[in-house]
Amino acid sequence: MKAVRYVALAIVGLLILAVAAVAIAVAVIDPNTYKPQIEKVVEDKTNLDLILAGDIGWSFIPLGLELNDVEATLEDERLVRLDQLVAQVSFWSLVTMSPRVDTFLLSGLDANLSVNEDGTGNWTRIMPEGEEQPQQEEPASAEAAEETAEESTGGEPLNFNVESVEINNARVHYEDKGTGQAFTLEDFTVTASEITLGSSFPLNVAFRFATNQPQFEVQGDISARLAANEALNEFGVSGLEAVFDMSGEPFGGESVRAELAGSLEANLENETATLNGFTASLADLTLNTDLTVNGFGDKPKLEGSLSIDEFSLKALLAALGQPAIETEDPEVMKAIAFSTNIGGPAGTVELSDLTISLDDTTFQGSASYALANSAIGLNLQGDAINADRYLPPASDEEAATEEAPQGGGSAEEGDLLPLETLRSLVLDINLGLGELIVSNLTIKEIKSVITARNGVLEVQDFSGKLYDGSFGAKVTLDARTDNPKWAISSKVNNVQTLPLLTDLAEVDMLAGGANLSADVNTTGNRISALRNNAGGEINFNLAEGEFTRMNLTRMACQGIAMVNQESLSTSDWGTSTPFNDMKGTLKIDGNTLNNTDLVAALAGMRLEGDGTVDLAASNLDYEIGLRIVGEIHRDEACRVTEYVEDVVIPVECRGDFAEDPAGLCSFDGSRFRDTLKTIAANAAKAKAREEVDEAKAKAEEKVSEKLKEKLGEQGGEQVKDALKGLFGQ
Repeated sequence: MKAVRYVALAIVGLLILAVAAVAIAVAVIDPNTYKPQIEKVVEDKTNLDLILAGDIGWSFIPLGLELNDVEATLEDERLVRLDQLVAQVSFWSLVTMSPRVDTFLLSGLDANLSVNEDGTGNWTRIMPEGEEQPQQEEPASAEAAEETAEESTGGEPLNFNVESVEINNARVHYEDKGTGQAFTLEDFTVTASEITLGSSFPLNVAFRFATNQPQFEVQGDISARLAANEALNEFGVSGLEAVFDMSGEPFGGESVRAELAGSLEANLENETATLNGFTASLADLTLNTDLTVNGFGDKPKLEGSLSIDEFSLKALLAALGQPAIETEDPEVMKAIAFSTNIGGPAGTVELSDLTISLDDTTFQGSASYALANSAIGLNLQGDAINADRYLPPASDEEAATEEAPQGGGSAEEGDLLPLETLRSLVLDINLGLGELIVSNLTIKEIKSVITARNGVLEVQDFSGKLYDGSFGAKVTLDARTDNPKWAISSKVNNVQTLPLLTDLAEVDMLAGGANLSADVNTTGNRISALRNNAGGEINFNLAEGEFTRMNLTRMACQGIAMVNQESLSTSDWGTSTPFNDMKGTLKIDGNTLNNTDLVAALAGMRLEGDGTVDLAASNLDYEIGLRIVGEIHRDEACRVTEYVEDVVIPVECRGDFAEDPAGLCSFDGSRFRDTLKTIAANAAKAKAREEVDEAKAKAEEKVSEKLKEKLGEQGGEQVKDALKGLFGQ
């Protein structure tokens, strides 16, 4: 026992001697006397000029070192300057083998980093040329590397304690002389205290950051409590409050504030992370989320919620200094909101209870996104939206530009769709909308099913209700080649053409219930190519319709009156022509629609016609015939005689159908010569009949007289009956 006591006393004595030695060294040795030697060593070993202008001090309890007013220059330019550095370690923590940093203070750091025109940074010239930087030895083998990793992570937990850390008034300036780009981090301050692994500690950070290209500045202030376990695989941030005041060119000179708040926990070993009560705001845009992540690999599992508070997009853009969005209705885009729950299996993000609000329109549904193949699923149903309210307002200058003829060359046309992106799409989309107003058209009960796989996009169903009728369409886009193929089929049932054309193009020339079927194929990725390469067929039928801006009866009567060599007495003809069952087929040949079988039934007439429609020039070229099949009007000059029966009255319809449709159709005098030939033939036939009838009458009269002479008056009646049979009367 005495031996143990002697050993213990010896150890204590050694410790006392060590403490005394350190105390004496601190008290006796003045480190300032070694400043010239320190400066000389730095100058000999590097390209730096070290200037220790301030005092160097050290202390015993706590054991520490203090540097003041230190500067290092490189090629006569300041590289680093430091007002004060204080590093103190608790002496007794060293004695107890549990190191604890008492104080770390860095004040007035000023660093200037630059890259010259050749792309070389000044920090790379600190060491003299030819000297190699010491390289870290690599493990001799993979097994050795694994052993090194195990040793670094499998030992005792790190015991790390810091009483106080403070960095203030720090500045770092960087400049690239080749590009002119520069940025500055200044007024950088960090304070933290009672830093101990296994418990939380406060952290405060403040800074100012500025760039010159573009001119941008942010003033930041961050406060939070941080925590980390001794194994450094669990971390936490609580009470986060971060404020960033930004200004500069990206914001049009405006000042914008962004804020972050909430808490975060992460476990690297279990690969989990949680955001609690997290909010992020930019101007009046605020995002809220509570989110849990399980798995940091390529198949994470997410669960939580996400929402964006109602905000005004126009106010947000104004606050960010961005150009305003001009809309036909200035009151739109002022109430936008978003909310959803987040879930789904590992590797897939699923949004449920998804709600999107846009002004007075609400969309609800669900969505999904697969991380492995970027597959997108969307099921969204909306109530009603007027898309015309969101269009840019038409100005007088724009209208004049649209009406002006295109002189010289046209602007270069770009591709319509990004084919590479389309080939990678995996889509399953189901969209619905109760009512849509677009281009002044009102469409109801819209349904759309869209899929995309391996470069083939299909609109499997696009249907809705339109002006007392319905429509349906299917579209297939094969984008597997650089010359994509399009196939479009559509059916229209009983859509009323008058309100449709009036709302769409302010054209009120045609009324009736339209029935239509179309099959169109084309190729290309530009509008001009799609139109030039289009081919197919459109079959149409209008039952119980009306030409509302033209009177074809008047045109027919003009021709009949000319034949009758009389003048029409009627002055009020009206402005419309009713018809029944107008039908035909349009053959699509690029920008041209060819029609050779147009027919319609009119009062006393049959409309027959053929012609072309040039979509590129908005031009109509039709020859129409009005075949007289019965009485068409009460005007005496328009009476249908045997001369005009089955005669075709020619009408031509030519011109720009985008202009006044009432002036498109008129009596065709050039084709009336063919009509006159038919009339002449009818007249000749009528004259021949008259001559035959006259000869028959004379023969009957002559025979009758002779028989009367022989039979007397009493047999007259029998003679008449016999003559009628003889001459076929």
